[in-house]
Amino acid sequence: MKKMMTLAMTVLSALTLTACGKESNSDVATNENGKQVGILQLVQHGSLDAAYEGFKEGLAEGGYKEGENVTIDYQNAQNSQDNLKSMSEKLLKDKPDLLLGIATPAAQSLANETQDIPIVVTAVTDLADANLVQSNEAPGGNVTGTTDMVPIEKQIALLLSVIDEPKTIGIMYNAGESNSKFQAEAAKEALEKEGIKVKEMTANTTNDVQQVTTSLAKDVDGIYIPTDNTFASAAPLVGQVAKETKTPVVTGSVDQVNDGALCTFGIDYTSLGKQTGLMAAKILDGDAQPSDMPVESAEDLELVINEEMAKALDIDPETIEEPK
Repeated sequence: MKKMMTLAMTVLSALTLTACGKESNSDVATNENGKQVGILQLVQHGSLDAAYEGFKEGLAEGGYKEGENVTIDYQNAQNSQDNLKSMSEKLLKDKPDLLLGIATPAAQSLANETQDIPIVVTAVTDLADANLVQSNEAPGGNVTGTTDMVPIEKQIALLLSVIDEPKTIGIMYNAGESNSKFQAEAAKEALEKEGIKVKEMTANTTNDVQQVTTSLAKDVDGIYIPTDNTFASAAPLVGQVAKETKTPVVTGSVDQVNDGALCTFGIDYTSLGKQTGLMAAKILDGDAQPSDMPVESAEDLELVINEEMAKALDIDPETIEEPK
C-alpha cells in the first residue's frame, strides 16, 4: 500500500513538474518573440515629448505595440550630460534590439556607446553634420533616422510678413547646441539677404531665457528662434515677454507656437516621430538595415498660428498666410 502511494505521489510530482516546465517554456518563448527598444530623450518639452509619442504610434502601426510584442525602456536625461552618459550605458546593458535617440546630444551619446545595435534618431537637424552618419543619403553605419531641419527661409519670410517695415530682427538660441547654431547661421544669412539687420543673443540654460528675451525684445522688430531645446523648454516664458513687449516671435517648431510664439510654418513632431517609428519597425522586422536607409525629412509641414498671441500683438490672424 505504501509502495502504491509512493508511486502515485511520484507520478503526480512528475506531472506537476512537467506542467511547470511547459509554463516556463511558454514564458521564455514569449520573451524571445518580443522585441526590446531602449529610448534616450535629451530633455522634457513639447516637441521632444511629441516625437516620443509619435514614435510609439509609428512602431504600433508597423506591428510593434508596447505591452504586447515590444518592451520599451524610456530614459529622460533632463538636459544633463552626466545623465546622458549613464543612461546610455544602462540601456546598452539590457542588450536591446534597437535604440532611439531623441535630439542630437542623446543620439550622439548612444552612438558613442555602440556601433553594433541599430539606432534610429529623431529631432536631429543634420545627422551628417552631427557625425552620426557618413552621409544623409547613405548612412553607412548603425545609425539612421529623421531630420527636423525646417524651411528656414520660409520661416523668415513668414516673420517679415507680419511686421510693418522690419529693420532689425533678433535671433535667440543656445550656442552649445550644434543644431541650433546651424539653423541660426542659416536664418542670419536669409535675413541679411533681405537687407535686414540681425542681432543675436544666446542662452546657455533655461534660467537665462527670460532675461535674454527681455533684453533682445527692446532692440528688435521681431524675433526668430530655431528648433532649440533650451528655448523650447522655456517657451511659455518667451511668450510672456513677447506679449508684454508686443514682439512677434516665429519659431522652428509647431509646439513652440502652442506654448507662446506667434506662428510658424514648421514641423509637427508627432508626425516626425511616427515616421521614425515606421523606420524602426522595418529594422525590427529584419527588412532593412540603418546603413542602407537614407535619412528622412519631415513629410508634413504646416502653418500654425497662435490666435490669442496674434490678438495680443494687434495682428489679424486672417492676414497671416503660408509663405511661398
